[in-house]
Amino acid sequence: MSATQTIASVRGTGPHREQGEQERRTRRRSRLTALTLVVPGLIGLAVSFVFPLAYMIRMAFNEGSGNGIVVETFTFQTILEPLTDAYYWQVTVDTFLMGLVVGVLCIVVSYPIALFLARTQSKWSGVLLAMALAPLLTSSVVRTYGWMVLLNDDGLVNSSLLGVGLIDAPIPMANNMTGVIIGLVEIFMPYAILAMMSGFGRISTQLEEAAGSLGANRAKVFFRITFPLSLPGVLTAFLLVFVLSISTFVTPRLLGGGVVQVLATEIYDQATGLLNWPFASALAIILLVLFGTVVAVYQALAKKLGGMS
Repeated sequence: MSATQTIASVRGTGPHREQGEQERRTRRRSRLTALTLVVPGLIGLAVSFVFPLAYMIRMAFNEGSGNGIVVETFTFQTILEPLTDAYYWQVTVDTFLMGLVVGVLCIVVSYPIALFLARTQSKWSGVLLAMALAPLLTSSVVRTYGWMVLLNDDGLVNSSLLGVGLIDAPIPMANNMTGVIIGLVEIFMPYAILAMMSGFGRISTQLEEAAGSLGANRAKVFFRITFPLSLPGVLTAFLLVFVLSISTFVTPRLLGGGVVQVLATEIYDQATGLLNWPFASALAIILLVLFGTVVAVYQALAKKLGGMS
């Protein structure tokens, strides 16, 4: 190294300094580019979600007279009212149980379909996947009306069972929670299939082949290897179906026949029927807390499963 280069190195100049400054400029440009790309999304998220959510929470601390008049104040009475009423406690429990049952049934029914679609090598796999997801092309309102026709006392299901002599009287499957659950399971099955297929794609078949070569039968391979490895996808599918179920309005309103009351229908009645927006906001907060609790449980289970894998 020459004397000039040595002096430049000591003074912090020369090629090393220039290279460091260039790297810093590159990092600054990268951060500026990332910020430029993120800001529009953050603004859209704030306008479409954060601000409405904040407004809803603030509305829950107002007082509503039930005739559309909102008294601007700050009171906990509106939020405490549904928490101290046995009727709304029952509505909350029914909403949770409905989401739980629909989520479990969707997993049970959709799991074999998702596993088959994820593993099949058939040339018709694309067609089969399209058939499984085809219900998404139809409005849930239309499908709900179809289930109303099928599940009525004089509908196709009861008429067929009566015709073959399996039952002596129609089975009540409409205007009750049973019909609502049947309709929701069919409506949300495609979502469960998609969620589980994304998880099944990460399962290595080599572990199953190794277990089979060591003498394990298919049942043992499934319950000891395939199913445990697929649990993250199953949990994701359950969470998705649960959230969609507890927030749905059309199916409980139509298939429930006005008898089945869940948080979504109560929120609608309070907001549009009674025009009591503060009370509707309080019920929406309860629904949000229910959703957040399930998400927290999901995160804990997913973390535990991640640690076991």
